[in-house]
Amino acid sequence: MTDTETPRDHPGGSPLADVPTMRPRPMGAPRPAPSRPAGQDVVVDCAVYVEGRRQARLAPEDAFQVASSQGGFVWLGLYEPTEEELTSISAQYRLHPLAVEDAVYAHQRPKLEHYDDEALFMVLKTARYVEHEELTSTSEVVDTGEVMIFLGRNYVITVRHGDHQGLADLRSRMEEQRDLLCLGPSAVLYAVADLVVDTFVEVTDAVIEDVEELETSVFSPQRTDDIGRLYQLKRELMSLRKAVAPLEVPLQRLAERQFDIVPDSMRSYFRDVQDHALRVREQVAGLEELLTSILQASLARTTLADNEDVRKISAYAGIIAVPTAIAGIYGMNFEFMPELGWRYSYFVVLAVIVTACVLLYRGFKRNGWL
Repeated sequence: MTDTETPRDHPGGSPLADVPTMRPRPMGAPRPAPSRPAGQDVVVDCAVYVEGRRQARLAPEDAFQVASSQGGFVWLGLYEPTEEELTSISAQYRLHPLAVEDAVYAHQRPKLEHYDDEALFMVLKTARYVEHEELTSTSEVVDTGEVMIFLGRNYVITVRHGDHQGLADLRSRMEEQRDLLCLGPSAVLYAVADLVVDTFVEVTDAVIEDVEELETSVFSPQRTDDIGRLYQLKRELMSLRKAVAPLEVPLQRLAERQFDIVPDSMRSYFRDVQDHALRVREQVAGLEELLTSILQASLARTTLADNEDVRKISAYAGIIAVPTAIAGIYGMNFEFMPELGWRYSYFVVLAVIVTACVLLYRGFKRNGWL
């Protein structure tokens, strides 16, 4: 259901009543298999918050009813759910089937969907800096994942994909900030977005060190081959840019547009996250431009080094040509040639060869060819 369609009634009655079904999976499309570690439950945590206080942990099927009846909200955290697992939960929380499909298959661009007056769906790309001893042409520098957030009046569901930082620490910090939790589910959306953007800042700072290392290597006196490493880092920066750049529009909508389920008091929070995201995007763009300049400088140095090698080879070939030419001339088997019968001709020819080679060497040296 989109913004132009008639809103659904508030969840009530049978949890399976009037629940739209997911789009059929195309023929031949692989069914997503859970990639969770053995023993990892799909439900990471499920808690009801009333007036900023956490209540006793409940099962997901009971938490929504309790939160609705007590005027609070439920925060349900999921980790890489399968289609069947998320479809079962979507029936209880009346999640839109298109959003459910996106959350199952993942690999989405950062976006914000407003399906009706009662539900938002946001996709955030997460990033993690991969530690490495030395940057190579195959090094993985930035690893990306995804966090999907379903937001309603009495619930917020976070779906995490990828081996990245969990949200347990974030939940603990928020439970110590009752004033923020009292603002409702949108406070959780803000906190998750803020955590993701802060992680972008950390990843960007780490990548800057790699860029500085490459810059030092390219402009070092030693001759190095850094083109492969430069291309690899540009490729990794592109992944980071794809995670950061699309966030501007969703965060701007949350900061400026009126959503019924997002209180006005939350707009300034989202505006702050938007400012941080814009700053990270500018940093990434600056790093890409710097890498392009370094790559051009590396190519120029490589070309210059090749030209120097060609000049050296040409200079030595010119020097070697002198004795080759003289030896070739006097190696001809003619009977009547000058100086063949002279007693000192051999020593004179050697002196001429040495003198010519020395003069050529000094000339090439003076002109910078050697």
